[in-house]
Amino acid sequence: MTGAALVSDRERRKDRGLDTPIQYIKGVGPYRAEMLAAKGIKTVGDALFFLPRGYEDRRRTTNIAGLKAGEFNGFVARVIDFEIRRAGPRGRRRVFDLVLGDSTGTVLCRWFHFNPSSFVNRFRRGELVRVGGKVERYRNRMMLVHPEVEKLQPGQPPDDAGGDTAGGIVPVYPSIEGIYPRQLRRIMRNVVKGFARSCPDTLPRLLRQKLKLPSIADALLAIHLPGPDADIESLLRWRTPAQRRLIFEEFFLVQLGLAMRRQQWRKNSAQPAPAVNDLAALARGVFGFELTRAQMRVLGEIARDMSSPRPMNRLLQGDVGSGKTAVAALAAVLAARGGGQTAFMVPTEILAEQHYRKLGTALGKVMVGNRPMRVELLTASVKGSRREPILQALRRAEIDVIVGTHALIEQQVEFGNLNLCIIDEQHRFGVMQRARLRSKGKLPHVLVMTATPIPRTLAMTIHGDLDVSSIDELPPGRKPVRTVLLRGNEASRAYDAIRQEVEGGGQAYIVYPLVEESEKLELLDAVGMARRLASGPLAGLKVGLLHGRMDQAEKDAVMRRFVDGEIDVLVSTTVIEVGVDVPRANIMVVEHAERFGLSQLHQLRGRVGRGRSRASCYLVAYNLASADARKRLQVMQSTTDGFEIAEQDLAIRGPGEFLGTRQAGMPLFDYADLVRDADLLEIARREATALLDSDPELNLPENRNLLAELKKKWSSTLSLAEVG
Repeated sequence: MTGAALVSDRERRKDRGLDTPIQYIKGVGPYRAEMLAAKGIKTVGDALFFLPRGYEDRRRTTNIAGLKAGEFNGFVARVIDFEIRRAGPRGRRRVFDLVLGDSTGTVLCRWFHFNPSSFVNRFRRGELVRVGGKVERYRNRMMLVHPEVEKLQPGQPPDDAGGDTAGGIVPVYPSIEGIYPRQLRRIMRNVVKGFARSCPDTLPRLLRQKLKLPSIADALLAIHLPGPDADIESLLRWRTPAQRRLIFEEFFLVQLGLAMRRQQWRKNSAQPAPAVNDLAALARGVFGFELTRAQMRVLGEIARDMSSPRPMNRLLQGDVGSGKTAVAALAAVLAARGGGQTAFMVPTEILAEQHYRKLGTALGKVMVGNRPMRVELLTASVKGSRREPILQALRRAEIDVIVGTHALIEQQVEFGNLNLCIIDEQHRFGVMQRARLRSKGKLPHVLVMTATPIPRTLAMTIHGDLDVSSIDELPPGRKPVRTVLLRGNEASRAYDAIRQEVEGGGQAYIVYPLVEESEKLELLDAVGMARRLASGPLAGLKVGLLHGRMDQAEKDAVMRRFVDGEIDVLVSTTVIEVGVDVPRANIMVVEHAERFGLSQLHQLRGRVGRGRSRASCYLVAYNLASADARKRLQVMQSTTDGFEIAEQDLAIRGPGEFLGTRQAGMPLFDYADLVRDADLLEIARREATALLDSDPELNLPENRNLLAELKKKWSSTLSLAEVG
C-alpha cells in the first residue's frame, strides 16, 4: 500500500511524503490534527517516530465463562440486547448497556461517555462482535466498562486477527486528548503501513549489516505493528532488534557528533610544555612525598597532552580527598616551565583562598628560570590598591598561577601568555563562563575537575568530546569514614558523639534539607534547629549557621570562622557540599537523610575525615517508606567508593535526575536508557570513531543521510556541550 493511497482524493496533491501534514491522513482531519499537533505530531514523519509506550498481549481469547476479573480479556460473542437508561442520583446520568452472550453465558458491557445516536445505530441484535477490555466484577456478575468492540464482517472467522480488539499484540500509545486509543491505533496503522517504507535510512548499509540491525522501515513496522509471534517480554523491555536499532541510532548520532568535536579540537595548535622525563621526581621535589599510582597515571596523561602541539581538553574526576589539586598544581608547573601562565578558577572565595594558600606554599619554592613561581589571588574581595598591581603583573606574564573566582573572567583581566585553564568543580560554572576563561588565551590547554565521579556511560554522553582521567584511589593514611544509620528517635546518639568530639578538640557539621520550616513537609530546618540545638543538646558549644539564602560574603565569613576554630558545630543546608578542608571536623550528621540523593550524601560525607583522625557520618532518617530511600542509605553504609556510588545513583535515579537539572549540552534521548543500554553505547562510540577514521568529513555517498540527520538533530546541542 502506498502513502498516497492513504491520503484522501481531494487532498492527493498535498501528499509530500514524510512531510505530508498529518491532517490529510484518513481518519484525522483538522480537529484531530490539532490534538496530534499538541503532542508534536504535525507530519507523517513525526507520527512514524511517535512510538508505543507499551503493549497489550491480546493473543489469548476465551469464552464468557472463562473471563477473569482484573485482567484484559478478549472474546467473541453475539449481541443479545442493548439500551440507554438513566442511572445515578435522580437519574441524571445516562449509561449505555450492551448485553453479549455465547454458549457459556452472558456478560454486560457499559459505557458512561457515549454519543446516544451513534451507539443505538451501532449494534444489531444477533450480530457477532469481538470484544477486548478489562473485566470487573459488579454485583456478582462480570462487566466490562468502556471495552473496545469490533463487528465481525459476514464470513469473517471469529479467530481472525485482522483487528486489534482481541487477538494479537496491541501497541499502547501515549494518550492524546480528544482521540480514543482505538482511533489513534487506526491512524498510526495507516501512517505506518503507508509511509514506513518511504523513511530514509540514516545508518549506512554496511554498518547495519555488520551489527545485524534492521532497516529503519523494518524497525518501525515491527515496533508499531508487532506480529503474532513477537516476544512480548522483549518488546516491553525494549530488547527487540527493531527497538535496539533505534536506540543504537540515537547513541550513534551523539557519539558521532562528539567524535567530530574531538576531531575539530585536535586540528587546533597550542603552545606545548616541555616534556619531563621523571614526573615522580618532579612531584617529590614540589610536595616532598610520593603521589599515589592513580595520581601518577593521571599526571602522565596530562603531561603527554600538554607536551603536544594540540590543546588539551581533559576532565579530571576523583573522589573527595583523592589528590586532584596536587595533580593540577603539577600541571601548572609544566605550563610555567614552558613560559605559560595558569588560571585556576573555583566557585567560591573561601575555596579560592584555600587553594591560594596551598598552591603558594607548594609552588613558591619551585624555580622557573632564575626565579621562584609566583602565585596570586584574584576575587571580588581583592580591590583597589591590591588589585591593580595583580592585573598589571598578569598582563606582563609575571604571575605564573592566578587563583580566583568568577573575577578571572571579567573584561579587564588580561593575560600575557595564558597556557593552562584549570576549572575546579566545573559543574558550578556555566558553559559561557568556562568559554570566557578559555578565550583569555590563544587556545590554552584546558583541565576541568570534579569531585563528583561521573558514571562511565554518562561521561561518554555529556563529556564525550573530552579525554577523561580518573583518580580512583585515596592517598595513604586516609581512613574510611564510618557511616552510621539512625532512626529519628535515635538522633541523640549523634549529638552525644558531637559533644564528645568537641570536648576532645574536634568540630562537627549538622546538615538539614530546609532553610526554614515548611508547613507542607514535617521536616527539620536549619534555622530553627540551630536555635534549638544551641539551647538544648549542644548547649555551651559554639554553634554557627550557614544556608543558601545568605549572600556570598556572609557565607564566606561564617566558613572562615569555622575554619579558624571559632565555631565548634556548623549547622548548614547542603551549601557545604562544595567546601573547604577543615581537618578538625570529624563528625557529620545529616538530618532527614532519606531526603538527599546518593551522590549528595557522599559529597557531604566527604567533608569530614580530611585529617588523620577517624571520622564518622551519622545518617538520621525519619521516613523509610520509599524503597529508593532505603536503597540509597544501604549503599551509603556498604561503600565509601565514589565511583561505585555514582553508578548506583545513576541506576536508582536515571540520568536526568542524577544531573539535578537538564544541563546545557546533555542530549535528551527519546528511546535510549544509559543504564539499560550501556552495551549499545559502547558499540556506538567505537563505531563512530571507526567511521570518522575512514570518512572524516562524512562526504561519501553512503554517509550523506547520516550527516544530514546529525546536523538536524544535534548541531545546536553539541555546540553547547563543551566543558572547557
